[in-house]
Amino acid sequence: MVRLNRIYTKTGDDGSTGLARGPRRRKHDLRVDAYGTVDETNAVIGVVRLSAVPAELDAILARIQNDLFDLGADLATPQDDGQPESEGASLRITAGQVSRLEEDIDRLNADLPALRSFVLPGGAPAAAHLHVARTVCRRAERLVVALADTPGEIVSGQAMMYLNRLSDLLFVAARHINHAGPGDVLWVPGQNR
Repeated sequence: MVRLNRIYTKTGDDGSTGLARGPRRRKHDLRVDAYGTVDETNAVIGVVRLSAVPAELDAILARIQNDLFDLGADLATPQDDGQPESEGASLRITAGQVSRLEEDIDRLNADLPALRSFVLPGGAPAAAHLHVARTVCRRAERLVVALADTPGEIVSGQAMMYLNRLSDLLFVAARHINHAGPGDVLWVPGQNR
């Protein structure tokens, strides 16, 4: 259970931060950077939700924002020795959360025209914000993969899959918004030569 009595504790004044368990880490530590960028993704999704998005998409994004806090908790609670944890010991991203993203992607993508070019960020304001969220999510994914590749660091495979699917969902959601409005902005190779 989360309980925040004080907003500032002064314990981070030395440049360190506390994980959910284990020793304190430097604020530039790769694990801290990874879950901080997940938090940044969440904040950008909050901005998206201030734009005109259909109710169905807003509900998906609201659920994702909650999932991203689960993911932050997952990343902030490293496993100590690579041994499987007992069920319920730590909050971890589940296969069900990944599957739910895949279902949402398929539903949002069902009526979209096939792409014949890369899509440039733009179109409707909500779509442009979704593209920003997508790029921040991709950065979070790169950091989580780098963390997983670091000796002594353990990252859940589901956490990596969740970020990969989320960036796909944000891309499809931007196309979904643009399909109902101004249309996708497509890349024209060499257009300005």
